[in-house]
Amino acid sequence: MRRATGTIGFLAAALALICALPPTVRAQTAPPPPAGSATATPDNAVLLTVFLRHDQSRPLAELNAQLARQGFYKAFPPPGVEVVAWNVVMGIGQIVTLRLPASRLREVNRVLEDTAWGAYRTEFYPTYDYRAVGLAEHEKVR
Repeated sequence: MRRATGTIGFLAAALALICALPPTVRAQTAPPPPAGSATATPDNAVLLTVFLRHDQSRPLAELNAQLARQGFYKAFPPPGVEVVAWNVVMGIGQIVTLRLPASRLREVNRVLEDTAWGAYRTEFYPTYDYRAVGLAEHEKVR
C-alpha cells in the first residue's frame, strides 16, 4: 500500500507542477513560423493539393462569416506561395493546388490550421511536377 500512496503522491506533485506552468510552456505546438521568404525553384518546388471540405451541417453564410472572423482570405495563401488552381467542387468544397518551396510546407499548414479549421476539414496531398518526364517518355515511344 505504501508504494501506491507514493506513486499517487508523485503523480499529484507532477500534475501540480504542470498546472503551475504558464499556458505557453504547456502547449504542445510550437508558435507559428515566421512568414517564409523562400521562393519556388525547379529544384525545391512541390505542388500541394489541399481539399477544403465544407462543413455541410452549417449554412454557407455561417461558414463564410467564420472564415472572415478567422482571417482566412487575409492569410491564405501566404505571400509568395503560387496558386496553380483553385476550384469549387460541388459536394466536396474547394480544391486548391499551390506551388511552393518544400521549406514552406509547415507555414502553409499552420495558416490553414489557424484560419480554415471549423469551416473546413482539410486534406493535404503533396506532389511534384512530372509533366516534362511523362511527356518525354511518351515521345520516346512514338
